[in-house]
Amino acid sequence: MDTDDLAAVDSTLVLLTVEEAARRLRIGRTTCFALIRAGELESIDVGRLRRVPVDAPAEYVARRRAAKRAA
Repeated sequence: MDTDDLAAVDSTLVLLTVEEAARRLRIGRTTCFALIRAGELESIDVGRLRRVPVDAPAEYVARRRAAKRAA
């Protein structure tokens, strides 16, 4: 079982690695970092680590869908 499978099973998980967030969005790690740099995908620093709140990928998709409907 990989870490993304564990994230899906563990409902107490509140932060994802960038790689886990990228897998949930079905995008590459580099693209995920670009979304973070652009401020489109929420992330936080935990010491020297970059983490994505577990609800941030779904919020990103919801904003994209709403923008598409508004266009």
